[in-house]
Amino acid sequence: MTSPSHFFPPEKIRNIAIIAHIDHGKTTLLDALLKQSNLFRDNEKIPERMMDNYDQEKERGITIFAKHTSLFFDDFKINIIDTPGHSDFSGEVERVLGMVNSVLLLIDAQEGPMPQTRFVLSAALKMGLRPIVVLNKIDRPHADPDRALNLTFDLFVELGASDAQLDFPIVYASGLSGFAQKQLSDPKVDMRPLFEMVLEHVPPPPGNINSPFLMQVATLSYDDFLGRQACGRILEGKLRKGENITRIDKDAKSTNHRVVRIEGYLGLKKIEME
Repeated sequence: MTSPSHFFPPEKIRNIAIIAHIDHGKTTLLDALLKQSNLFRDNEKIPERMMDNYDQEKERGITIFAKHTSLFFDDFKINIIDTPGHSDFSGEVERVLGMVNSVLLLIDAQEGPMPQTRFVLSAALKMGLRPIVVLNKIDRPHADPDRALNLTFDLFVELGASDAQLDFPIVYASGLSGFAQKQLSDPKVDMRPLFEMVLEHVPPPPGNINSPFLMQVATLSYDDFLGRQACGRILEGKLRKGENITRIDKDAKSTNHRVVRIEGYLGLKKIEME
């Protein structure tokens, strides 16, 4: 496995978000991807719904805040954002779609597309993203993946998808059982087919690593020891600890700051980087 401290050139990075209607299995599927990416020790206790780490989320059993994680497959780094599936938090979904280059659109193979599927898919299509469709829960007794797929295609057409977006790749999966298939006749082994689909169909992030540093901030937080923290997407260039940056606000007012810490994600943990 590649070391998390290893520098990844842009062509070895994939940025994706998982979008779906509530209860279609986003968080469970992400659990399976995390477990199979060799991030945990054999004897380590792994919680269910790993990404739902806020008290309110645990209590309600739903994702409220978008969360970031990174995992490694072969010699690639895959950055994943788990987005809320409930319509009350739709603003959170729209905000994070600007940080990724594609989305995994999860569809329950029994229910098919639902009201919130329409909203999250519409937002992704308008931003020019080309989704990978994941028909999840295919091992359920009443699952009908062919029907779910036809309804999903109809929804793409109804929302005005381009020809390129209509030519979406398909994966059949069960997040709970931890397997994915490119064809329903394939053996049910592990999540490798989904990992491979991400590497094949998600474009690497654009931008020139030799240009001046430019980052679009998506979320802000505050640390009592470090001060203001910003999380976002690097559009151009690179950054090292100790360098100076200029922050430009919405009124084009600029202030200068020094970078004292850079953090990335390794599974569920934040790790310090140079």
